[in-house]
Amino acid sequence: MVLVPSKNMWMKRQQCPCGDWKCFVTYEGEADAASISSCSVNNGFGSSEGTVAPYVGMVFKSDDEAFDYYGNFARKNGFSIRKERSRLSPQLGVYKRDFVCYRSGFAPARKKQMGEHQRDRKSVRCGCDAKMYLSKEVVDGVSQWFVVQFSNVHNHELLEDDQVRLLPAYRKIQELDQERILLLSKAGFPVHRIVKVLELEKGIQGGQLSFLERDVRNFIQNRKKVVQENDALLTEKRETDSKDLLEACRTTKEADPFFVYDVTVDENNKVENIAWSFGDSINAYNMFGDVVYFDTTYCSMAYGLIFGVWLGIDNHGKNIFFACALLQDETPRSYAWALQAFLRFTKGRYPQTIITDIDPVLREAMRSDLPNTKHFISLYNILPRVSSWFSLPLGPRFTEFKYEFETLYRLENMDEFDYRWNQMVSQFGLNSDKHIALLFSVRMCWALSYTRGYFLARIVSSTYWKSVDTFLKGIFKAETCLRGFFEQVGISSHSKIQTHEEAQYMYIKTCLPIEEHARHILTPFAFNALQQEMVLSTQYAASEMANGSYLVRHFKKVDGERLVIWIPEDEQIHCSCKEFESSGTLCRHALRVLLVKNYFQLPDKYLLNRWRQESSLVYNGQSKQNISDGWFQEFNSLTGTLFSESLLSKERFDFVRRELTKEVTRLINSVRDMPTVDEVVMDVSLSPSNGL
Repeated sequence: MVLVPSKNMWMKRQQCPCGDWKCFVTYEGEADAASISSCSVNNGFGSSEGTVAPYVGMVFKSDDEAFDYYGNFARKNGFSIRKERSRLSPQLGVYKRDFVCYRSGFAPARKKQMGEHQRDRKSVRCGCDAKMYLSKEVVDGVSQWFVVQFSNVHNHELLEDDQVRLLPAYRKIQELDQERILLLSKAGFPVHRIVKVLELEKGIQGGQLSFLERDVRNFIQNRKKVVQENDALLTEKRETDSKDLLEACRTTKEADPFFVYDVTVDENNKVENIAWSFGDSINAYNMFGDVVYFDTTYCSMAYGLIFGVWLGIDNHGKNIFFACALLQDETPRSYAWALQAFLRFTKGRYPQTIITDIDPVLREAMRSDLPNTKHFISLYNILPRVSSWFSLPLGPRFTEFKYEFETLYRLENMDEFDYRWNQMVSQFGLNSDKHIALLFSVRMCWALSYTRGYFLARIVSSTYWKSVDTFLKGIFKAETCLRGFFEQVGISSHSKIQTHEEAQYMYIKTCLPIEEHARHILTPFAFNALQQEMVLSTQYAASEMANGSYLVRHFKKVDGERLVIWIPEDEQIHCSCKEFESSGTLCRHALRVLLVKNYFQLPDKYLLNRWRQESSLVYNGQSKQNISDGWFQEFNSLTGTLFSESLLSKERFDFVRRELTKEVTRLINSVRDMPTVDEVVMDVSLSPSNGL
């Protein structure tokens, strides 16, 4: 769709209320699907101000404010106005303004050229004397406009409301209507059909729009001229900036041999698609590339390019950057090239799971190029589409529909999901809706009953999506060229990879030996997730069955029974909730059975490498020190003893607080003066796939 150019180069795309999954509107800053889906509702004429007649001596802050006021008054009283004369002075600039009725004065006679044929149109001007004259004065250094003359005497008939709205001054097409008109025009709708669609969407009678059919036709024609002129300029700018971007990639490659990029060019040797990644990013992918989020929700307004970025999650739960691409369009060919380029960067190492938006074209590309990778669509990506697609058609019933939709999402049985889905579709009269059909056709990618067991590495959480938004907003600033954008990506991705984690003390909550064991192995992020399951496991009872399996249920029966299968020969444990398969963290049900079996340590296979402390990323050739070594245990023991002894009396407590503050401050200052890079670099070569 063609939109009015914005000051921002990069805009986030949102589904258009027209309902076509291919159709997007774009917006700046914070916006939600509800505000976008109501884009065609407003049919007002502006403010209700101006109902009181202007009078001599009335004061305005500016001449524009005065014109707006007089215009609103005219609209309410059956006529329109125009600007006639203004007068200038060297000291004050414009100091006089004359606003008159649209029928003021007389049209000058136009002489016809010899042989010229012209329609004899009657002028609307009839010498009407209605007017409002203004004069500017400076009072205490502040400019003010005073009404010095006003007349509301007309020598013509004033129009009723259904007639005055058709005057040219009021037949303005609002910006949201402009976008809708351009969208429908691009889709091949003739002008009369466009007008009919707008009337139906606004729920008004025919002929009640704030503009006429000829206004729509003129708008489309004028916009086509502007677009053609802008397209020529943008094409030239895009070619120049694409060359600069390619040169930036070449320069970076010379400086950093681990930097990788790929590019396609057309028959005229002009850049079509380009993708790149950094050495640190590839290293991060080698360790945490089991789950990848591929975001394609941003596009360039200036260049018409789609931005795709591959992101992941590290063992501290932080968002990490893998690679990115600028694509010419959203065709299967472009998506296939992007996926193939990414695999070239990663030397053919496929992700275990890829998370994307609900895009059928992208889904088809992944089926071809990532045949062994599970495809997941997050509810975070689906719910905005649901609001955009169904809020307008369902009206007040949408809230009920959304509740039912989210309930179905959480169902765990596939047959029950299919049955209740059909019930919901019939209940809301959506049997022939194409979006319902699309959602159902890809249900194996988003519905919990179909996706349980997909390894997602705790990536589908509100905290993670917030970090993604922060990362993307850091990139999509008001850049003026592609090279500037390339540099911003580099800065943002480098800061993501180089962010050091502060050591966090992990407190024991259950005093279970398996908790103490896990604390020395897992990162705080992974340990906290496991610890929460350990705490909850104490509220469950495990009943052994004849075949050696267990039924695990909550003591208050707040959730259903879970079947836990225990295979002692291989120390394997499987729960029907499939939490471990999804997150890499044992669930409360499996932990309950292990406690029944008197386990004091978790089997090594259930402490995945991707969640271990030693699997943390390498920063500038240095690995993070393993905080689970003997020194840290000794430190915890000493500090625990110190605080226990200090609490025996107020004198002890005051002494420890005073002396400890001084000593810790001295140590911090001493450490800060020490070098930050060791002369000997540790070699850490770990794979997150080990133990999966």
